[in-house]
Amino acid sequence: MDFKTNTQPTGGAALAFLNATIGYDRHPALHHVSASFPAGSMTAVVGPNGAGKSTLLKAAIGHIRPIEGDVWISGCRRTEIAYLPQLAEIDRNFPLPVFDFVAMGLWRRRGAFGGFRRDDDEDVARALAGVGLIGFEQRPLDTLSGGQLQRVLFARLALQDAPLILLDEPFTAVDDRTVGDLMDIVTGWNAEGRTVVAVLHDLDLVRRSFPRTLLLARRVVAEGSTDSVLTAEHLAAARHYIEAWDEAAPYCEAEPAR
Repeated sequence: MDFKTNTQPTGGAALAFLNATIGYDRHPALHHVSASFPAGSMTAVVGPNGAGKSTLLKAAIGHIRPIEGDVWISGCRRTEIAYLPQLAEIDRNFPLPVFDFVAMGLWRRRGAFGGFRRDDDEDVARALAGVGLIGFEQRPLDTLSGGQLQRVLFARLALQDAPLILLDEPFTAVDDRTVGDLMDIVTGWNAEGRTVVAVLHDLDLVRRSFPRTLLLARRVVAEGSTDSVLTAEHLAAARHYIEAWDEAAPYCEAEPAR
């Protein structure tokens, strides 16, 4: 019942859940999840509302410890994971200009008291240019639209230079043009060999852009190639599991192997 790391070189960062039951105060949100995200893969995590998708990512970064089972990472340390929470979880009133907020992505490189160098300023400027926000450096966060803020978050994420990137609903409440621009960035990260895991609700986007999919409904419904996972049968099963879910159900032990 732990979070485990293997930092030996494996050609990239990989993530795996091994019979992991995950929840809060021993009340499970996900039951006995076994799923893998191979190094260099690009995987969408989908499922109905309440399926446990965000919980899965929070367990991956160590914010939630599994009740049972393990979460494994190989090829990087937990502190090297780049995680983008849902937009609703971001405090937009944080009193920082855009430049300083994006520069927080350099924390792992410089540490809390490392100080900034000229090349760091140039890196921040390039990151902002990469998301189309030249000239926004001194804008306060609370003056940005939803799409602009999401671009700022992507710029900060890019500066982390992480081998494993976790995105929780990265395209919610943004316009189609921004979705396209940010999706190009995600595809570029993956082309560089980074492992990308994204919680998404737009199944058309998943079918177009993500080779692998994990379908959750408080448990694993299907995992594998997107075409094989996003079938009418699997999607109907996921809806059924959520509709039949008993929120008051107690924690259950794993079924014995047969």
